[in-house]
Amino acid sequence: MNTKKVVIHILYGYIRVSSTDQNEDRQLRALGEAGVPKQNLYTDKQSGKDFERPHYKQLLRRLRPGDLLYILSIDRLGRNYEEIQQQWRFLTKEKSVDICVLDMPLLDTRQGKDLMGTFIADLVLQILSFVAQNERESIRKRQEMGIAAAKARGVKFGRPTKLPPTNFEQLIENWEKKKLPLAEVVKICNMSEATFYRKLREYRLRKKS
Repeated sequence: MNTKKVVIHILYGYIRVSSTDQNEDRQLRALGEAGVPKQNLYTDKQSGKDFERPHYKQLLRRLRPGDLLYILSIDRLGRNYEEIQQQWRFLTKEKSVDICVLDMPLLDTRQGKDLMGTFIADLVLQILSFVAQNERESIRKRQEMGIAAAKARGVKFGRPTKLPPTNFEQLIENWEKKKLPLAEVVKICNMSEATFYRKLREYRLRKKS
């Protein structure tokens, strides 16, 4: 009797958005249409600069040889040129997983497993990985230029300066005379102790000048 074992390959999908403000609906819809079950979708909401992402790591632990991983586009996997290629090789060679990039049909490891097919896929991957990283660096440069231009116009960045209350001088006097404990003073001022002492130094310097 033939008892040949049937290997069942499982579909998985990986989604990445750069921040909690971005919407992953387009990726969810595309992976759902590809047939990926909801319970096999893994989503990270963080930068693609490296692969230190919690849900991606969970996905790696579940993947088995012959499984198929769907992603919508190569930049959803990552944005670092060298790391994308290293991760691609790790998935396809070491874990023996197939990968399908939905918006780039040439990047489907189920197709063209001969030498020419592999060469074409590797070439496309290198080009797209380079484009992804180049775009990331361009965005960073544009952000730096925008910040520099805003600073030149007088725009200030960071937290707004916390102002002491109008009765700050009286509070200091009461604290110095031990009429009020420090804990109550900082509570009234709505400041941390570090901020209170900084404002105290500024106050004393103004009195001396």
